[in-house]
Amino acid sequence: MRLLAKFLLLIFIPNFGFSQIKTTAFSDLESLQKAQQKSVVIHLYTDWCSICKIESFKLNKNKELVNMISENFYFINLEAEKTKETINFQGKQFNYSSNGNSGIHELALALFKNKNQPVYPLWIILDKNQNLIYYHEGKFHPEKMKEKLLEISAL
Repeated sequence: MRLLAKFLLLIFIPNFGFSQIKTTAFSDLESLQKAQQKSVVIHLYTDWCSICKIESFKLNKNKELVNMISENFYFINLEAEKTKETINFQGKQFNYSSNGNSGIHELALALFKNKNQPVYPLWIILDKNQNLIYYHEGKFHPEKMKEKLLEISAL
């Protein structure tokens, strides 16, 4: 009985205190914007990026920030090196560009300012008309993110 209780405790405890940001796909963005215009937060990351993993953990742990993003923004996660489907964005078509065993999505390259040396994670915030209003390479602390999103929401 104790073993079962410990097992159940280990399964359910990690889920307490975490929220999940409501994510959107690029393919749904146009129809969602027609129904309700919102600013867009795009998060580019890779599965090998330790800062990306820590940042996602901290972000999902911050319930206030998760609620703010989910309610006021469309949030898109793009795994820059593993996403292989064709993405249509801002009237252009972007594909995965393979170079042997690895590769990168053309949309990720289009979004990076430094195309030769991408920096992960990358945070891009677009206004309701999909114009760039904020660009941030590297670690984006939740408090700074909250401050920036509140500033953008006030526009």
